[in-house]
Amino acid sequence: MATFNNTTIANASDLYSCIFDETFKYILLPVSYSLVFVFGLGLNITAMYVILFRTKQWKPNTIYMINLNACDTLYILTLPFLIYYYADENAWPFGELMCKLIRFLFYTNLYGSILFLSCISVHRFIGVCHPVRSLSWTNARRARFISLCIWATMLIFQAPILYFSRMKSDTMVCYDTTSKELFNDFLVYSSVVMLLLFVLPFGVVLVCNAMMVKKLREPGVGDGPMSQKSKQKSVKMIIIVLVAFMLCFLPFHVNRSIYYGFRYLDKQVSCSMLEIASMAYKITRPLASANSCIDPILYFMAGQGFKSSIKRNKSPVGRSGKKPPSTSL
Repeated sequence: MATFNNTTIANASDLYSCIFDETFKYILLPVSYSLVFVFGLGLNITAMYVILFRTKQWKPNTIYMINLNACDTLYILTLPFLIYYYADENAWPFGELMCKLIRFLFYTNLYGSILFLSCISVHRFIGVCHPVRSLSWTNARRARFISLCIWATMLIFQAPILYFSRMKSDTMVCYDTTSKELFNDFLVYSSVVMLLLFVLPFGVVLVCNAMMVKKLREPGVGDGPMSQKSKQKSVKMIIIVLVAFMLCFLPFHVNRSIYYGFRYLDKQVSCSMLEIASMAYKITRPLASANSCIDPILYFMAGQGFKSSIKRNKSPVGRSGKKPPSTSL
């Protein structure tokens, strides 16, 4: 139960005269991050192997997928540091420079995943709703250029994290947000980033998927074996992308916004309300990480090349004496 007190504790609540019981965090976050690390790393390495070594022709969707895969993998590689940090109850032994770098990589690749998922949705939308125009609108060269722009955007927008991320040396705390003096500026920055890198892409994804559903429900769409297969891929992609946004990204951003808002209001919010907001935010943080396990499902279910490659890899090579041919997405 949160109570008013003149002292502070060495975690995110040290901006306030409230003391929280956050022992659940030291179990929830290490366990959930460990599960994401094990399963996510295995799934993403498998997907990366298939893309790099089993894919013959790189189409635009393939390019977006390998970039999404890179974001997820880099994101997952930051988790061991956070697992150790939270398991040791907010004791960061790696120094302030590493604190800044891990926070930077964490959020850069989180928002990179959001943008590349959005690109995949837009690409499929153009193919479904504007199949003729897609021949000139979508190509591998343009997809590579868009991918480079997304990486540049990530580096520019997340660079301030290197400034805001701080370490409280006396308690070895690596702030998830920033120090007390910089919190108001950080709130403005994080709000702008959320608007541009989550709210707008999420709106684009919703519009594209809604128009795809409308198109796919039209009579005659999906006639023929190839068209039916393409329709099934589109439906799978819509479901997976919406699950990623609705289950992973939306709860995280909503609860984080509420929590940050309460922290900004400070004494105008009771300690009990602040504690509830803090708990909800910390519970949804593992959901954002779980996206790294959901994205590979997009690779394996929505990409025919992955499934055919896996089937060929399971078949004995020795019977024919031939190496299984490469596949394309």
